[in-house]
Amino acid sequence: METTIISPWIIPLLAFGLSFLFALGGVGSAIALVPALDGLGVPLLLAKPTGLLVNTLSMTGASVNNIRAKRLDFRLGVPIIVSSFILAPIGAWSSHWLPQTAVITVFTLFLLFSGLMLIFFRAGNFEGQYREDRPLFAPALIGAVAGYLSGLLGVGGGGLIAPLMILLGFNPKKVAVITAFVVPFSSLSGLVAYLALGHINLWLMAPAAVAAYFGGSLGTRFMHSRLKPAVVKKFLGVLLLLLALKMALPLLG
Repeated sequence: METTIISPWIIPLLAFGLSFLFALGGVGSAIALVPALDGLGVPLLLAKPTGLLVNTLSMTGASVNNIRAKRLDFRLGVPIIVSSFILAPIGAWSSHWLPQTAVITVFTLFLLFSGLMLIFFRAGNFEGQYREDRPLFAPALIGAVAGYLSGLLGVGGGGLIAPLMILLGFNPKKVAVITAFVVPFSSLSGLVAYLALGHINLWLMAPAAVAAYFGGSLGTRFMHSRLKPAVVKKFLGVLLLLLALKMALPLLG
């Protein structure tokens, strides 16, 4: 598969810029990078493994830091990790066989959901007596759905895991750490599935992933020193809604 991109600098610059921007709000950039690459003419079956590689690299560093700081609740996170890791390749394989219109429809709905969550969802509304139990079924189900969508769409499932776990009553700070730990596993297993299916272009994926890693790292440092993530998240939510509209236009036509 070939892309319609002429300049070899466009994709790395886009990956760097989006990763920097989304890191300002504490959000992974793959959810915006994949539809943006699609809009530039990169086939979805190449854009999605690129997004998964970006997720794997960017979130692994955050997870290592969380483990060293002993912030991670392994017992609560394991059901989500296992189910998402198993379902992500199934999502990738089904993406290979499903009609592209169906995949674009699901992607559009996921962008709408994620954008609205960024704009309107407030974890602080659920403050109170946070749950301290560690159930198995509900987190495993959430992980399975998030993993499948991660493989199907080439994005991290964090945008689904975090709000659902918070709605179940778990501490948002604990959920954020678990989400950062889950995403690399589901992204890596989905990536391996795409590579096994032959959807690989290292000239596209490697520069984009490296640029995204540095953009995300710079954005994270900038966020902690200068900006309020809540304000940035509203802007990012609007951006995701615009991307959803752009992806939906061919379906409406």
